[in-house]
Amino acid sequence: MRISFSPATRGIAHNLWVLGLGLILSSCAGLSPSQTEVQVFKPPTASVSRVPPPAATAPAASLTPTASQPTVPPTPDCTNNLTFLEDITIPDGTTVQPEDPLEKTWSVENSGSCNWESGYRLKLFAGPAMNVPAEQALYPARTGTQASIRLVFTAPLESGAYRSAWQAYDPQGKAFGESIFIDIVVSPAANAP
Repeated sequence: MRISFSPATRGIAHNLWVLGLGLILSSCAGLSPSQTEVQVFKPPTASVSRVPPPAATAPAASLTPTASQPTVPPTPDCTNNLTFLEDITIPDGTTVQPEDPLEKTWSVENSGSCNWESGYRLKLFAGPAMNVPAEQALYPARTGTQASIRLVFTAPLESGAYRSAWQAYDPQGKAFGESIFIDIVVSPAANAP
């Protein structure tokens, strides 16, 4: 006995066969049916009705980790701090001669929880620069370590008291910690009238 199908029935059977084959192939590839695009071919006659395949949808992005996704611990926030320890050279109130080179060194501690790396700066915020650029790289120092900061100044030509004050800044330009300064007295020139 032979069963014959009308052209419309053959088109529907063909579409179902293609859809079924697509589902079988997608399950072999480890993909769900919603992740597989199946193309259904239209039979030659326009009078055949067909059922459209399910629309392919992309999975929604998820910010919540699943059991299969490793979690990365968040970077902890750190705080910046500089603690002045001592003047290593040129104590406050030291008398100097006009235009003397002044090698000033401070002992400080990185007392914050951030390491001082590239981008950390030391900037002049009050007083004369005394021939030092108004912005310097801050000595790289790990948290909890001591560091020496050294700047070479030139004493002003005019006699009088001078203070040059400096402040640490983080890479975002925010000031932090205690300021450091050089405090000198320039004596009158020996051959002044």
